[in-house]
Amino acid sequence: MGSKCLVRAAFTALSLMIFLLEIHQVLSKSSNRTVPPAIIVFGDSIVDPGNNNAIDTMIKCNFPPYGKDFAGHKATGRFSNGKVPGDMIASQLGVKEYVPAYLGTQLDDKDLLTGVSFASGACGYDPLTAQLMSVLTLDDQLNMFEEYKKKLKAIAGEKTADHIISKSMYIVMTGTDDLANTYFTTPFRSVEYDLASYIKFVVQSASSFFQKLYRSGARKIGVVGVPPIGCLPSQRTNAGGLERECVTSYNQAAIVLNSELSKEIERLNHTLSGSKIVYIDMYTPFLDLIQRPSSYGFEVTSRGCCGTGIFEVTLTCNSITAPPCEDVSKYVFWDTYHPTERAYDILIRKLMQRYGSTLN
Repeated sequence: MGSKCLVRAAFTALSLMIFLLEIHQVLSKSSNRTVPPAIIVFGDSIVDPGNNNAIDTMIKCNFPPYGKDFAGHKATGRFSNGKVPGDMIASQLGVKEYVPAYLGTQLDDKDLLTGVSFASGACGYDPLTAQLMSVLTLDDQLNMFEEYKKKLKAIAGEKTADHIISKSMYIVMTGTDDLANTYFTTPFRSVEYDLASYIKFVVQSASSFFQKLYRSGARKIGVVGVPPIGCLPSQRTNAGGLERECVTSYNQAAIVLNSELSKEIERLNHTLSGSKIVYIDMYTPFLDLIQRPSSYGFEVTSRGCCGTGIFEVTLTCNSITAPPCEDVSKYVFWDTYHPTERAYDILIRKLMQRYGSTLN
């Protein structure tokens, strides 16, 4: 019995030493300007690694063929065939390879110390966008962040937790569904607002969220603008006519939203002391990918890889009725809303080259 107790005690001491070393590594990394201690993500399906798995919604993708090119060919709830932008940003910054979902995931201490994603597929800045699809609003995500902060303090102590919160990189990626779904597809906002007024409302909602996030301790925030939504396969099908062309009016709406969002972010940087909020232009490189696919080795831009590529997304993109294309590397889009892992990788590398030093 005595020898067993000694073994247990030695194992406990070793575990504690390893844990303390991990905390030390977090602090050491954060002293290097290029490596934040953690990546913390808010937004929609572009950066949801599986939070929707744990809530009562139909907006899920934790089944094949989603995840076919992810580690272990596992459908984690990421809305793509592989990794998503949160993972890629964390990897390129040297934090870790994957950013896990906060909900429905067995998170160990190291996961919490280095960051999680609170993002929920089909969310938007407009709270109605999430409510229509029974997913998490940005306020819901902020509430989870407050819960996360308490867990962080319990693990690392208040001083270290506060350091991690203030020095981490925050990524916000949403807004597409506000235009594509809530305004252009459903009648709920278009009967209440003209487009210019709705964009103003969305930007005001976004600004309110950024300020709440700042008050919760975030200082370094990367805000990714919306893509050319008129060129998403889903929007080509809905409003692109018989030829399924890019919808110019939808793209123009995205340009205006991005412009107004960028101006508001500039204003906030002058009013929120110590903040560094960076607007990240996703629209321009994404449109280039669509307009010059051969330059990047792509062949198909108007359809997704899943099924016919014309309407399949989430539940309709499944291995029973909608098997994937033979060569996903030729496709910009995985389903009718979300890019392939290879397209994401190209986009994120471009964005990190342009904004990486600014974010740090």
